[in-house]
Formats: sequence, structure tokens, C-alpha cells
Amino acid sequence: MAMKIQDTCINCGSCEPDCPNQAITAGDPTFLVDTARCTECVGAFDAPKCIEICPIEGCIVTEPAEPRELLEARYAQLHA
Repeated sequence: MAMKIQDTCINCGSCEPDCPNQAITAGDPTFLVDTARCTECVGAFDAPKCIEICPIEGCIVTEPAEPRELLEARYAQLHA
């Protein structure tokens, strides 16, 4: 698994356009993370952009963290 959006999400949509892998989409009632596309921003940014941009502290978490090598490989495959 990668990033997870908690129930505290206010559905503001701030995270969706900044995701480099298009892994975040609108859901009902909160946004959702496609774990097959999420790389925790490895390959694109130094830290998960969704966490940086989210106005609700603790709303988006890493659950559980994946090995960096797996995230790098996923990023390379998505952007090949």
C-alpha cells in the first residue's frame, strides 16, 4: 500500500492536481489513492506532495511504507 486518505478529508481537491502519477481521484465522500499508481512521490519529489499540500494535518498518511526500490520501479514503469 502507499498513501491513504483518512476520513478527515474535507474533499477540497487540493491533492489531486499535484499528484505526479495521477493516483488521486475524487471519491465519495473523500478522495481516494490508487495504490497501483502511488509512489509516495519517489521519483518526482523529495516528499509526498499530497501531504505537503493538504490543509488538514494528518489527513494523508503512509500506510504502511513501501520499500524505496519498489516505489522507484513503479515510478519508472508509470513514466516509461
